[in-house]
Amino acid sequence: MDSSILLNIQDQVAYIKFNRPKKYNSFNREMAFNLQNTLDDCIKNDEVRAIVLTGEGKAFCAGQDLQEITDPEQNPGFKKILDDHYNPIITRIRNVEKPVIAAVNGVAAGAGANIALACDIVVASEEASFIQAFSKIGLIPDSAGTFFLPRLIGFQRASALAMLGDKVDAVEAERMGMIYKYFSIETFHEEVESLAKKVSKMPTKALAYTKKALNKSFNNSLEEQLALESEYQIAAASTEDYEEGVAAFMEKRKPEFKGK
Repeated sequence: MDSSILLNIQDQVAYIKFNRPKKYNSFNREMAFNLQNTLDDCIKNDEVRAIVLTGEGKAFCAGQDLQEITDPEQNPGFKKILDDHYNPIITRIRNVEKPVIAAVNGVAAGAGANIALACDIVVASEEASFIQAFSKIGLIPDSAGTFFLPRLIGFQRASALAMLGDKVDAVEAERMGMIYKYFSIETFHEEVESLAKKVSKMPTKALAYTKKALNKSFNNSLEEQLALESEYQIAAASTEDYEEGVAAFMEKRKPEFKGK
């Protein structure tokens, strides 16, 4: 059985770990499909209210396994790699109606960096780094790198990082708005677990509507976005979690959201 992706569900959090540490968790075809299937399982599982992506060993993910694409017998071709491997991963991350946290434990390069940046919340260990490594081998950023990176850090910085392939450490990534926060090596795992637990106890449907609204804000006009906010706000106000949130506020107690 392929063990390139590990899944551990605890306290309504699905921890998905990239598990090819000897290859710096780079993707081959089996690993890409395994991740897609694991994400699908988490989407269907009502007990899962938050998802964490992280890596085993020193790396988060080094992107594509170049050994696969340089072996004539293994190479599926770039069209299949993008259409079958990475694009479906990105669309799953953005469309799953649950928050997805990228816990970047080490180097995130190429598609690995862009998978992280597609997540809802990105945190990193202080020893992590982000590299748009594509230009170093004559390629362009894929896995939505040209979509999310300029929206996170601005056009000029994104253009420079995409073309130059400079390494960005966790401190600089936080400073420029590429990630939410970085943590010390000593506290990283504890901080990730604390964040994941916090998110998993929040009103899941409201977070899903927030995510959907943010997705559409990239292309909507102001008027369209206001209309969308109205639609989603009305939907959120019909949830059990909204009733619980208001009741808890009035009763001066901590709400107990159920994700319904």
